[in-house]
Amino acid sequence: MELRLTQFRPRTGPREHRVVRPRTPLRHTSLRDPAPIGMLMGDHDGLSRLAGLFSFAAHSRHTVVHVPLRDCVPPDEGHGELVDLVLAHSETGLRPSKWPELRRALGRGTPLTVRTDEARTERHARAWLARPYDRGLLRQTTHARTYFLIGGREAFSYAATAFSYAAGWGPRQKRVAEGRSAFMAGLQYELEPTRGGGHPSEVLICFKPYPPYAHFKRPGR
Repeated sequence: MELRLTQFRPRTGPREHRVVRPRTPLRHTSLRDPAPIGMLMGDHDGLSRLAGLFSFAAHSRHTVVHVPLRDCVPPDEGHGELVDLVLAHSETGLRPSKWPELRRALGRGTPLTVRTDEARTERHARAWLARPYDRGLLRQTTHARTYFLIGGREAFSYAATAFSYAAGWGPRQKRVAEGRSAFMAGLQYELEPTRGGGHPSEVLICFKPYPPYAHFKRPGR
């Protein structure tokens, strides 16, 4: 998959960071803060690009992937605060508490085009699934209206396959042409348990076309 991104090289103190974000916004995709259950709702374009962004994050150990979602077209379903999304490996040294400072330092970016390797992503996703007792998980937290997932290659790869499935099969679900959302997948087993116990965190991944719904046709119709 080809991803058109904007790349930034901000500095905070003596350290330079590499941050990328989609060049054009995911206008019809939104994320509600998982507290403890969040909802990520998107159309085919948004879910497809998120699959690519998770795949890119999986194999970019020193890059912070920032996906602005707060300024999307407000969804008419779900509850909770709308938040942005940040994906990063532990090697980036990203601290969520420092993110507002880093975000303010982004300045003007430069165009970047990358291609993801879906076959490699599938291999690493299968490797993650094959190790039920020795899996790297994604550390999660919300700060400054941003939901952070920090982890490693295989967990990000497995999450990418969930978005790919939702993008591919979501348009085929019954009644989506009427504007109904369809629950397609979720992020749960990839996530580290939250401190203090309670209900485990989960992000529901839902497909929903954007209005007017007359423009949308289910595949094969």
